[in-house]
Amino acid sequence: MRADFQTFRSAATVSIRGVFLQLGLAGVTLFYGVKSGEQAAVTAAIFMAAGAAAWLVLAIIYDQHRRERVEAMEIEALAAGPTAGTSVFSSQEDFRPAAKRLAGLYRFLFPIASLLIAGALIGGGVLRYMQAGPVPAAIAPPMYPGWGLGLGIGIAALGFVVARYAAGLAKQPVWSNLKAGAAFTVGSSILWLAIAVAHLVDYIGPDVLVRYLPRTSAVFLVVVGAEMVVQFLLAIYRPRKAGDMPRAAFESRLLGFAAAPDRIAQSISDAVNYQLGFDVTSGWAYRLLSRSLAPLALAAAAIGWLLTCVVVVQPHQRAIILRFGEPVGRAVGPGPHLKWMWPIETSYVPEYFEKDDKQNLVLKDRTVTGLRLMQLGTQPAITKEPILWTNDHVGEEVWQYVRIGPGGENVQGADVVDVAAVSVEIPMQYRVSDVKLFDELAAPEERDDLLRAIARRETTQFFQNQTLDTVLGGDRIKLSDQLRDRVQKAFDQLNPGPDGKPRGAGVEIVLLAIAGVHPPKDTAAAFETPVQAGQRYEARILSAESDAIQKLTEVVGDAALAERLTAEVKVDEQLKAAASAAKPGSPEAIAASKALVEHQLKVQEMLLEAGGSTAAKLADARRARWQANLSARGEAMGYKGKEALYLAAPELFRLNTFFDSMKTALANTRVLILSDEVQNRLNLDIKPKDFGTEIFKSDNSK
Repeated sequence: MRADFQTFRSAATVSIRGVFLQLGLAGVTLFYGVKSGEQAAVTAAIFMAAGAAAWLVLAIIYDQHRRERVEAMEIEALAAGPTAGTSVFSSQEDFRPAAKRLAGLYRFLFPIASLLIAGALIGGGVLRYMQAGPVPAAIAPPMYPGWGLGLGIGIAALGFVVARYAAGLAKQPVWSNLKAGAAFTVGSSILWLAIAVAHLVDYIGPDVLVRYLPRTSAVFLVVVGAEMVVQFLLAIYRPRKAGDMPRAAFESRLLGFAAAPDRIAQSISDAVNYQLGFDVTSGWAYRLLSRSLAPLALAAAAIGWLLTCVVVVQPHQRAIILRFGEPVGRAVGPGPHLKWMWPIETSYVPEYFEKDDKQNLVLKDRTVTGLRLMQLGTQPAITKEPILWTNDHVGEEVWQYVRIGPGGENVQGADVVDVAAVSVEIPMQYRVSDVKLFDELAAPEERDDLLRAIARRETTQFFQNQTLDTVLGGDRIKLSDQLRDRVQKAFDQLNPGPDGKPRGAGVEIVLLAIAGVHPPKDTAAAFETPVQAGQRYEARILSAESDAIQKLTEVVGDAALAERLTAEVKVDEQLKAAASAAKPGSPEAIAASKALVEHQLKVQEMLLEAGGSTAAKLADARRARWQANLSARGEAMGYKGKEALYLAAPELFRLNTFFDSMKTALANTRVLILSDEVQNRLNLDIKPKDFGTEIFKSDNSK
């Protein structure tokens, strides 16, 4: 193409249009970014403003080229005219001020503009990167996602068309610098396309692109700016031929590939031809394929898109059909199934994670069938040897606290419960019963942690209400059933719906068992003390009960009868109280006394019939009573006989009675009989023969 002023005028016109286009895009982008709070859009506005500056530099350069060409035409006209050679200027260079200004622009404007644009991109990128901060775990939904999606698609398409147009013009050597403007325009398209794709992905599913886009766009600016700095340094040492048009350092080679993708294909074609040694691209097969490549690619893409209507679920999987990221309420089993094309509907199979030795989550499979194992307590020992309390235990020890005894208070009566620590192995196996509820429970890597936390909470509360003997005893099957029901109820209270009512976790516990219990190794010996104390306590209670049965049997002959007699004694006390409370002589007092006597006779008969020491004592008392009664009656009958003797011979009865009395009174008494003829009194020292020696002996021993 001829490098005349019309050519450069066209390039200047394109550059001016590029300036207004970039300014317009920058303004719209900045307004949208500030209004909607889209940080990536604000970063893109900085890039577009830098692109407007690049287009402005190109417009100045090409306008100066136009002026230089006009000046050259005028000089050529003067040189061919009648006044040729009569000029007062000694050289034609004095008539070329436009050429001097053009050389000055290439010498100073291009480098300075390149450094300023590169500095603006690097500085703006670093500033925006720092303002973006760390990538958040979650982000609020964008205020105007529809505008972001629409503007992104529209501006990306417009920018790409303009960039392709400018890149096509840049194939001409005189317009080669238009590649720099095309690079900025296609860069603006790429940024807006990224915003549109991020909003589309956020609308369909996760918000990962929206969260990472502010930092990524800032890095994009820094990379493009750094490339310009490198291009500037290389341009200093790059040799140039005479007459070559200088290239701007702010021309991005990376973005140039996106503006002119045909150059990539041409480069690949040249590389293939060089490696093979002949021109492959000139053959008929390559030309036929190249002409049909686009239709074939479109057909393949269409077929691949239509194939997304079919989803094949594996035998060990259950899938959920999602419509625009939302469950449509149907879960499909193994086999082929039809659905709407992507991205209208997608299929999702919940992930199954396990933790490795370093506690890192590892995706094992995508499945919801089969049993899943979860350890709620101590990890089981991997050994076939007998496991004793005093052995070393491998794995994580999870302690549960149980009550020492059945009471709720300690021995001092304070509101404090004595507890013991035990390590319990509690394996839990569960299966997924509802795929949708299980998927909505939590994030895939958090489901097992949530279920484990809920199950361990219920397990801890359950064991705090159990006693040591119950846990160590033979009721583990019953305890396991109770614990399983409790944990299942806790799972059923999870996952509230839109109405706030729990819908359940979508899992069913198949097995939850108390597999093993042991105390800490260091306290194993001391740990047996409460057990032994409890056994001694029970032994003493049994011994006391045995002694009670023995005593009661000795007393009344039967322990059961003793309990009945105890109840009758209480009745007797009640009758006595009623008799005491009644007014003496009243019919109530008489009736109460009669009832008391009858009840006492009844109790006596029961005691006599029961046997034992009490019956024997009652029999002895009855015998003594009869002896006393009969003795008194005999004395009364003797008195009546003496009375009859007296009435028959009173004098004789009195004499007999007198002599009997004297006999009784003088028994064991010394009597001296003296004659009346003895005149003088006798002094005799008369005393018992054993006086003074047997004074402390009783009468029975003499």
